[in-house]
Amino acid sequence: MTKVRMGIIGVGAQGSAYAGFLSEGKVENMVLGAICDIDPAKKQWAAEKYPDVSFYDNYIAMMESGDVDAIVTCVPHYLHPEMGIEALKRNIHALVEKPAGVYTKQVRELNDFAATKPELAFGIMFNQRTNPLYQKLKEIIDNGEIGGIRRTNWMITTWWRPQGYYDQSAWRATWEGEGGGVLVNQAPHQLDLLQWICGMPKKVYSNVKYGYQRNIAVEDEVTVMLDYGNGATGVFVTCTHDVIGTDRFEILGDKGKIVVDDSKKITVKRLIKPERDMSDTMSMADVMKIFMGGNSSEIFNEEVIEFESVWGAQHIAVMENFAAHIIDGTPLLAPGSDGIHGVALANAIHLSSWLGKEVELPVDEDLYLEELKKKIEEEQKQPLTK
Repeated sequence: MTKVRMGIIGVGAQGSAYAGFLSEGKVENMVLGAICDIDPAKKQWAAEKYPDVSFYDNYIAMMESGDVDAIVTCVPHYLHPEMGIEALKRNIHALVEKPAGVYTKQVRELNDFAATKPELAFGIMFNQRTNPLYQKLKEIIDNGEIGGIRRTNWMITTWWRPQGYYDQSAWRATWEGEGGGVLVNQAPHQLDLLQWICGMPKKVYSNVKYGYQRNIAVEDEVTVMLDYGNGATGVFVTCTHDVIGTDRFEILGDKGKIVVDDSKKITVKRLIKPERDMSDTMSMADVMKIFMGGNSSEIFNEEVIEFESVWGAQHIAVMENFAAHIIDGTPLLAPGSDGIHGVALANAIHLSSWLGKEVELPVDEDLYLEELKKKIEEEQKQPLTK
């Protein structure tokens, strides 16, 4: 195989963008094999835009057509595991969009089935893992350049969504339709990056607001305290009602500190000697010199690295890596099995809020699903009028 024929399931905003990338030859070793959508209007759209590409209104039929080698699932979150499994059953490579699912129990079923098909590619669209900034950040942490992590703080509130966004469809921002709000729709990339770079916390305690500033059933404001189990702590804040928005990620280590601003700039301050050594050897006179404008180079050295990010380039990079994995075995940057970690974090945050107490990871999957079903039942009894 020299070209992977990709089938796109769902051609909304994301799926249509992928179709464009593929048809324009922007993805090395991958071509547009087929399109699938249940909306009749999309069939006319596809016929006009991609007349030479087969269109299906049933994704199983597309998988069994012989037109595709792989699929990508650009559909509501609940459907990702189901479609991933159906593809792998038919020896079709599966690339699922984020999040991998709504709750870990269904994602675990997908992961377990994928493990029985090691010869097939199973990936997830964690495009931020291809972002040079976050790859560099992970490299710095993995190399121990700022020592052991003591604290993480990430405020990511650049997800402003007006009420009109939520009013587009009845299923949007509902427990039954999406399975959550900002945690499952806007912030999955940050939840993945947080654990990919800093590791999974052992416990979470959350303060979550549901329909706080928007007429929706799900969360639009989240503040979470993280406990990594070794003394290290963290805070994660996100929302969809901050029109100005902030994106600031700080990681404090015992040998330095990293600050990421707007996902464009990394500032690394490496201590000349570990903080504990400074504490054990410096006098108060030495400390006063620091706070009275002393030479900071005696304490730390500073490096500032700036990055440019072009929308679409990272999605293309994931697809190119996925194709390379199929063709020559290149390791996946975002293995599909990794998708469960971000879902587990989102589940733990929700569950902590619902129970009003700290929750340990891994979460009790049956308890989470039971509580989620309660939310869906309440929503069905008293649906919001958008």
